[in-house]
Amino acid sequence: MDWERLISAKRLGMEGLETVHKDDRSAFLRDYDRLIFSAPFRRLQNKTQVFPLPGSVFVHNRLTHSLEVSCVGRSLGNNVSRGILHKHPELAGTNITEIGNIVSAACLAHDMGNPPFGHSGEKAISAYFTEGKGQNLEAQFAQNPGQWTDIINFEGNANAFRLLAHQFIGRRKGGFAMTYSTLASIVKYPYASILANGKHKFGFFDSEAPIFAKIADELGIIRLSEPGQPLRYVRYPLVWLVEAADDICYLLMDLEDAHKLKILSTEQTVSLMMDFLEPKDQEHAKNIIGMVTDVNEQVSYLRSKLVGILVEECTQVFLENEKDILNGTFSGSLIKHISPTPRDAYKRCADLSVQKIYRSRDVLEVELAGFRIISTLLDLMVEAVQNPDREYSKLLIDRVSSQYDIKAPDIYNRLLAVLDYISGMTDVYALDIYRKINGNSLPAV
Repeated sequence: MDWERLISAKRLGMEGLETVHKDDRSAFLRDYDRLIFSAPFRRLQNKTQVFPLPGSVFVHNRLTHSLEVSCVGRSLGNNVSRGILHKHPELAGTNITEIGNIVSAACLAHDMGNPPFGHSGEKAISAYFTEGKGQNLEAQFAQNPGQWTDIINFEGNANAFRLLAHQFIGRRKGGFAMTYSTLASIVKYPYASILANGKHKFGFFDSEAPIFAKIADELGIIRLSEPGQPLRYVRYPLVWLVEAADDICYLLMDLEDAHKLKILSTEQTVSLMMDFLEPKDQEHAKNIIGMVTDVNEQVSYLRSKLVGILVEECTQVFLENEKDILNGTFSGSLIKHISPTPRDAYKRCADLSVQKIYRSRDVLEVELAGFRIISTLLDLMVEAVQNPDREYSKLLIDRVSSQYDIKAPDIYNRLLAVLDYISGMTDVYALDIYRKINGNSLPAV
């Protein structure tokens, strides 16, 4: 793959309709601004990251997580941009300097397709179609098995791409009209769901496969599948940076939140974080936190130090493996290739997070509640789109925004519209709708 071709300011849905702007923002900064001011992005403030919200102790939600990932992604992108220019001075004057802005925008968007209630939301959607009433729909997809695998393996990453590529269906066509490069940067798993076979994540639904193919062809992303076969590509190079920013943030911020909630003691947290440092750096860090009396500030200082270390490590891995990344032969996340000391410490933290954080009582209670709420909403909405002429179905369908293709002629697109609607809900809104539909509360009058 070629850097000059990979960085493209062409906009999806606006091809050939370039606009002259009065200010000096680049197309990729405009992507960032469009996301910041969008309703789907704002709704992330009321979507669970890991821990319940709201509460007396502030913890990360999807919005704060995405903003932090974006900051780290910008640093990674700027570092890599400088490194590439140093190695390839002939790229001076190209869009290579925009890598930081592209990665930052993609990081903002990376979780926008996730349903409410954290990862339990994804599980609840898939389970409804594999274990619940939804499994009875499989026979209707006999001619389109790829579409059925989209439904039974609902994937937030693929849904983020769908959301950003979506063209609203009302009187006016709309949508984000993002640049090709930003869109390519959020597709971590660039292949169809039928190739994932339920064992791995995937990058786009069957409905958006032609759009991804169009973007990939324009950017020169290497295709691995033969013509006529389900799409499979190598990763767009900047995906590695978006993934690394997410890997860095979710692990360290989850540790910090677990400490604030007293799931982990200060001693445990400090010890885990110190393990990322070489012995000579540990002494300096101990001296610094020894001057700070507030334990949360001690942990905050260590977290910021580790972010810096991991950004530098991942930058180095990317630049050292640039050729393999461009050839599509690099494998494993950047984190897996960093120096032994921080890599081993990262793995210890990841293992402990699974044992003590993600399986903690509070987290499980959110997942249980979310599972029940989403399953109930799905049950009602799927029944409604299957039988739209029933009176109760009409009431349910009429409350869905016209931007969703809830009245599509085929069952696949009607189901996707239901998933668009439910996955776009915040935790609070989903709970409110659940209560009203069940008659537990009535609208204010």
